[in-house]
Amino acid sequence: VQLQACGGGLVQAGGLLRLSCAASGRTLNLYTMAWFRQAPGKEREFVARVTWSAGYTDYADSVKGRFTISRDSAKNTVYLQMNNLKLEDTAVYYCAATSNYYGRSDYYTRNESFGYWGQGTQVTVSS
Repeated sequence: VQLQACGGGLVQAGGLLRLSCAASGRTLNLYTMAWFRQAPGKEREFVARVTWSAGYTDYADSVKGRFTISRDSAKNTVYLQMNNLKLEDTAVYYCAATSNYYGRSDYYTRNESFGYWGQGTQVTVSS
């Protein structure tokens, strides 16, 4: 599975951006796709996830109410709509995918739970 992320950029605080992640290759067995982010000097952290078939979503507390993850199965693409962006949202955003079902939601917040990663796209929020 190959993941190609795009849509990052420079935006003022309070603005919005939409990230996209297109999956190709052996996508039939994908269970969950997610977005993580890594700010300078910090570890990569979970942002949001969506299950491929049912569309179940989950979010980090820091983005709830501002970010929305969605998927277009026909296009094999996952989106992250980011509204009301804050300075602390500045990071490199990565999309990730897994074919595994873990049975516990918290497992999907872990980097090691995902076997496929995109190349990352920079989001910079300015004041």
